[in-house]
Amino acid sequence: MDPETMKMLAAGIAAGFGMLGPGLGLGLIGLGAMQALGRNPEARGPIMTNMILIGALTEAVGIYALIIAILLAMVV
Repeated sequence: MDPETMKMLAAGIAAGFGMLGPGLGLGLIGLGAMQALGRNPEARGPIMTNMILIGALTEAVGIYALIIAILLAMVV
């Protein structure tokens, strides 16, 4: 195979696997928050605050994976 093809394949695999975890994580965060709100609606403030904080940290991991994939695509 052509080295350029392998480079793009590596970047795609890095992006795909690197964003799989944060995607699943965000789904589980949403699931947990909705279950917690269903059980205890009075605690909406702290639950939502923690959900947003953890969601932002999870998104950061996905952004790191995207940056690595872009760097892999740009390397000679």
